[in-house]
Amino acid sequence: MSTEGASSRYSSIDLWDAGDIVDAMIEAQFDAVAAARAARTALREATLAMEARLRFRGRLVYAGAGTSGRLAVQDGAELMPTFSWPEDRLVLLMAGGREALLRSVEGAEDEVSRARRLMRRYVIDRNDVLIAVAASGTTPFTLACLREARRRGALTIGIASNPGTPLLEEADHPILLDTGAEPIAGSTRLKAGTAQKIALNVLSSALMILIGRVYQGLMVDVQAANQKLVQRSEDMLVRLTGSGREAARDALSRANGSVKLAVLLLHGCSVDDGVRLIEQSNGRLRAALALVDRHGSDAA
Repeated sequence: MSTEGASSRYSSIDLWDAGDIVDAMIEAQFDAVAAARAARTALREATLAMEARLRFRGRLVYAGAGTSGRLAVQDGAELMPTFSWPEDRLVLLMAGGREALLRSVEGAEDEVSRARRLMRRYVIDRNDVLIAVAASGTTPFTLACLREARRRGALTIGIASNPGTPLLEEADHPILLDTGAEPIAGSTRLKAGTAQKIALNVLSSALMILIGRVYQGLMVDVQAANQKLVQRSEDMLVRLTGSGREAARDALSRANGSVKLAVLLLHGCSVDDGVRLIEQSNGRLRAALALVDRHGSDAA
């Protein structure tokens, strides 16, 4: 497998000075970006399939081991505060469990039986989407998750850096990130890891945009869990509505922190009407605002 091979380009890296090592490491990251760009068609098709499956129901499931698993879990965990993705619609499966997020757990990636048990425990089914990530494309735990999820009818997406491997051949939507040999042979936390991070970001962020959790490039479903995010929510309201800071703060308070609802309140809606319009628009702020404008025109 190319991810396990040694590159002659870096065979003397231990003899280089620090500046050349740093330059080489940065240079290698461009391979990761190029690999992700080469996979853009596969990423697009996978995103569209995810959106069709998850618009109204179903869960987003991430599975992986080692570095790949940590990157996958990180991507999934960030969807809740960033886009208010419901916790009960997110499943994070890490070989070795929580302990493996902080340290290596010996033999965890080989636990096929545990992967199958997790699929049964979470009752993965045809409403769900599973994203399985493994640089090698052969990791037993990750592959078992994908196989069992697919057997249960879930939509499966496989992300790997070696062509012709089982994770890609058996996924409904294979995404090959062909990053080649690493600067440090076999250390796939480097180029392969960067490419995985890009692909995961693209998949989840594009999905959130398609299902209406982004408006005018802003994260209008953000959970204002700290002062920085409260400030960001106020800034978004001022930008989107032209209101003053105090009016934005008051609207956010009445909307219980929901930027979408606060926008509608600042357009003259009551709380109940705003909630109804958001539900009627399937969470899309642009569509909800169109309904406000239409009702205003009808009343005129």
